[in-house]
Amino acid sequence: MPIKVLFVCHGSICRSPMAEYVMKDMVRKQGLEDKFRIESAATSTEEIGNPIYPPAQRVLREHGIDPSGHSARQLRRSDYEKWDMFVGMDQENLYYMNRMLGGDPEGKISLLMDYTDRPGEVSDPWYTRDFNATWRDVNEGCTGMLKYLKEQGKL
Repeated sequence: MPIKVLFVCHGSICRSPMAEYVMKDMVRKQGLEDKFRIESAATSTEEIGNPIYPPAQRVLREHGIDPSGHSARQLRRSDYEKWDMFVGMDQENLYYMNRMLGGDPEGKISLLMDYTDRPGEVSDPWYTRDFNATWRDVNEGCTGMLKYLKEQGKL
């Protein structure tokens, strides 16, 4: 069974799809594609159906990652049984993830930066306009998460 990872942010057009595509790229390069199912979702309804925000697409392309095919969707309560990990970008995401999923009795919810040496929040480029800072946070978080999964013997 693959490890099912759902990255979550407010609108699923910047941070969580960046994490989705970065993680997919990392696992592909390590020959682990068959070990994962990776997607992203939003806590809000504002961007449902929209592609990745163009400046976020640009940063992904600059790093050799094709961001096409994304369509933002909202997190659903029924997702809790379908996914192994819910990885949020900030504290507000955690709050809404817990509400929308009906709590976290199995301990599936975390923050992406928890997998780094500098826990906290992924920089939100919607407000900062610094998509490169978000790229650095996402890249570091995904690298740390992959390392964590290997150390835990899940890969």
